[in-house]
Amino acid sequence: MTRLNEQVILITGGASGLGRAIAARCLKEGARVAVLDRSEQKLGELKDALGDSVTTTVGDVRSLADNNRAVEDCLAAFGRLDCAIGNAGIWDYSTNLLDLPADKIDRAFDEVFHINVKGYLLLAKAATPALVDSRGSMIFTISNAGFYPDGGGPLYTASKHAAVGLVRQLAFELAPFVRVNGVAPGGITTDLRGPGSLGLAERSIANLGLADSAKERVPIGQLPTADEYAGAYIFFAAREDNVPAAGSILNFDGGLGIRGLRQTMGGRDLPERIANMNKAKEP
Repeated sequence: MTRLNEQVILITGGASGLGRAIAARCLKEGARVAVLDRSEQKLGELKDALGDSVTTTVGDVRSLADNNRAVEDCLAAFGRLDCAIGNAGIWDYSTNLLDLPADKIDRAFDEVFHINVKGYLLLAKAATPALVDSRGSMIFTISNAGFYPDGGGPLYTASKHAAVGLVRQLAFELAPFVRVNGVAPGGITTDLRGPGSLGLAERSIANLGLADSAKERVPIGQLPTADEYAGAYIFFAAREDNVPAAGSILNFDGGLGIRGLRQTMGGRDLPERIANMNKAKEP
C-alpha cells in the first residue's frame, strides 16, 4: 500500500535537487505532483522523466501571481490539492558579515529573504483555500541553519530562523484545518545556487566537495543524498501516522545537533571497544 494514496502534492523548486527527489518519492508513494520552478528547461526534463502524473508551472516563488497560477494549474490538472511543499531556496555560501559588500547588502538581503521566506509565505497564501477544502498540509524546507550557527552566513541563517517562525505561526493560524510542519535537512550535494546580487548565481554547492569531509564532520559519518532526505516529507504529507504533528520541525541533519565540544561523534571507536569487551569475556 502506498502512503500517499493518490494525494496531490505541489512542490516549489521541484525541478532539481532535493525538490526533484521529493517529487519522485511522492510519485512512488502514490501521489500526483505539481511543480513550480523558474527553469523551463528543468521542468521539461522533469516531465519527460516522471510522466503524466506531473504537471508543471514556470514561475518565480517571489511572485504571488505565479504561486496562484501554480495552484490553479494543479487544480485544473488534478482537481484538488492535499499538500503544499515550500522548498525553493538559495544559500549565501557562508558569506560572513565582514565580507558582505556594503554596496550590495540591501540587494542581497532582499534576494535571500524574498526567496527563502517570502516565497514560503506566498505559497501559503495561494494554497490555503484549497488545503482547507482538503484538510491538507503544508511542509517547508528549513535547514540545520534554522537552529545552529555556521550552516551559512548571517543572511542565510537569519532567513532559515525566520522560516522556523513562519512554520509555527502558520501552524497556529491554520489549525485545525491545515497542518503546517517543516523538515530541516543538513548538508547535501545538489545544484543549490547563491544570490545573484553577490555574484553567486552560477555557483553550485555540488562543487564544494561536502561529501569528502562528511566522515569527519557529520555524526552519522556520511552526507545523506537528496533521495535519503525525501522520506521525511512523505511522513509529514501522509495522513495516517502524523496526525499529532502541527508546528513540528524535524531535525533531519545527520546528527549535527549532537556534535560534542571536543569531537564530532562519540561512537567513533565503538566497534573496537566492543571487540575488546568481547575479548575480555573470553575464558
